[in-house]
Amino acid sequence: MDTSPRRIRRIDTPPPRTGNTEAEVLRGFLDYLRESMAAKVEGAPEPQVRTAAVPSGTNLLGLLNHLTCVERATFLGARITDWPATFHASPSDTAAEVVTRYRESVTAANAVLERCVDLGAPLPRSRPGRPAPTVRWALAHMIEETGRHSGHADILRELIDGSTGR
Repeated sequence: MDTSPRRIRRIDTPPPRTGNTEAEVLRGFLDYLRESMAAKVEGAPEPQVRTAAVPSGTNLLGLLNHLTCVERATFLGARITDWPATFHASPSDTAAEVVTRYRESVTAANAVLERCVDLGAPLPRSRPGRPAPTVRWALAHMIEETGRHSGHADILRELIDGSTGR
């Protein structure tokens, strides 16, 4: 009898074909990565979604919680005082709650970006004593950050239940 985990193969969603402007390309790729990341956490079983599968302690729920904090800090000006703590979701949080918070943060971030027409201008947020990054820098940073952690999530999800693809 085969007791190996059942492989769940998702059909890969190809990278987006976005508009012709730099902003449309950057936002299109960021939204693509955001959706890929949320999809990796949705449907992951408990307690594995929060169980560390590697010595660093990294787990799916913690990755998405961290990205929620990065979205809020980058686009909304939230002040994060303990970045390592962002890699851990509260024990009382369900996966659905963490995904919902992430999607709400993405929606709020996109609302800010809708008002940004000049990629070279600073983001319209106030954070006393710290200048806002340019919209271009923030988009590039979030693509890098989300892509990096989405890759981690791909591996963790496959270790949990064999699910692959985006």
